Amino acid sequence: MRLPAPETVTVTKWKVACDGDDAIGLGHPRVWLAISPETGFVDCGYCDKRFVIDRDHAHDDH
Repeated sequence: MRLPAPETVTVTKWKVACDGDDAIGLGHPRVWLAISPETGFVDCGYCDKRFVIDRDHAHDDH
């Protein structure tokens, strides 16, 4: 059973960067993530933050 993502961010770009949350000391190296058109989201492998695409306002950059 998977735990829920610690944070979910709605975005309008299919490619996003994640470097953790430096505000609370949980930063990590910046990684670029591609959201799958099939699932509509991607999870960061470092911090488990979930990025969900807003399909109604998404830029077609994938």
